[in-house]
Amino acid sequence: MMNHNPLKKIVELQKQGKNVGIYSVCSANGYVIEAALKRGKSDGSCVLIESTANQCDQNGGYTGMTPLDFKNFVLGIADKVGFDPKRLFLGGDHLGPLTFAGMDEAQAMENAEELIRHYVGAGFTKIHIDTSMKVASDDPNTRLSDETIAKRGARLARVAQDTYHKLLESDPDAIAPVYIVGSEVPIPGGAVGAVDQGVQVTKVEDFKNTVATFEKAFREQGLDEAWDNVIGVVVQPGVEEKDSGCTEYDREKAKDLMASIQEFPNLVFEGHSTDYQTKIKLRELVEDGVGILKVGPALTFAMREGMFALENIEKELIYGTDITPSGFQDALEAEMLKEGKHWRKHYQGTELELRMKRKYSFSDRCRYYMPTPAVEAAKERLISNLRTLGIPLNLLSQFMPIQYTKVREGLLVNDPVELVEDRIINTIDEYLYATHQKELL
Repeated sequence: MMNHNPLKKIVELQKQGKNVGIYSVCSANGYVIEAALKRGKSDGSCVLIESTANQCDQNGGYTGMTPLDFKNFVLGIADKVGFDPKRLFLGGDHLGPLTFAGMDEAQAMENAEELIRHYVGAGFTKIHIDTSMKVASDDPNTRLSDETIAKRGARLARVAQDTYHKLLESDPDAIAPVYIVGSEVPIPGGAVGAVDQGVQVTKVEDFKNTVATFEKAFREQGLDEAWDNVIGVVVQPGVEEKDSGCTEYDREKAKDLMASIQEFPNLVFEGHSTDYQTKIKLRELVEDGVGILKVGPALTFAMREGMFALENIEKELIYGTDITPSGFQDALEAEMLKEGKHWRKHYQGTELELRMKRKYSFSDRCRYYMPTPAVEAAKERLISNLRTLGIPLNLLSQFMPIQYTKVREGLLVNDPVELVEDRIINTIDEYLYATHQKELL
């Protein structure tokens, strides 16, 4: 017995010709998650939050959280803001041998199986199986065949199904996971290198071959039940963020790919790296068959913008006083210079260019440093200082004009955390404009 997953309604509505999808919050940042849940509550819509394989795994990932820890973290925020957990979906992104690629196939896949067990066992109901990356025992000079990728994917789907059926024993109401297959995107966290190779739209034959080889591999393993719950395929519709801009969606370039999804009555496209697309382009993506829009850096970028704006207000307010400044930007820069593993291979240029990118790049590598103790302490001091001093409307108008208007209209509390989260909501609203996801419930 499998309990129907509400996310399958995305496919149903899309195939009825309705332009409905869902945006996916790919972030472990507390302010981002709280903003998404607050907006979901006020909008009366559902919320999808995903963790990538490198964020959370059985060993803690770079966040220090296992999938169960992450689930409890998100549920705690949902409880705090009064968001109905029945309208919350949790997903696992790029689940496979990604972080175990330095091992040979046997070890890497064994670890990937354990990763899947943790996600499905914790109750995550949207699972992106990604076995597209090579492991140490693969020939580095030969392209990984679709058959190998699909065979490994089916192996992980078997573990996911077995884990779900075991979960049903303790939780008879557990929702069956839906699956996403394919990978036509940069590695999680962003592309490496400064050279813009141009974004290539996925070829129709490559998309169709991915579907065919995965279906064959699943069915050969007796995974008909799992295949019936594959709802999406990751493709590259021609979008990507850059340091100071993005490659915008061009529906003319993607028209052949987008037309091809009509041949698959049970599938929609999943679009990664949709950050910084305009709301018009996001809506076009949904209209053209992309049922799931992934967003991550754009949300933490908005959060970082909000924090920098608050620090500018703080600097004006404490000028000439003996109040200790938060030093938020300085703390963030110091942490990034102290440990460069999250940005050095992604940013190139002169010292001035690197300094600009560390702070302001759209790829937002500084998000990895927000949880460090020094930056966290600076953030808490900034919030405390502003709550003590109060934020005058004239400075709010200067540095956060959209939030100023909402405060004046009585729609927003003039509190530093509320202001930052509302800045994130500005970006979320671009996605809600595109997805019409209230219709999923």
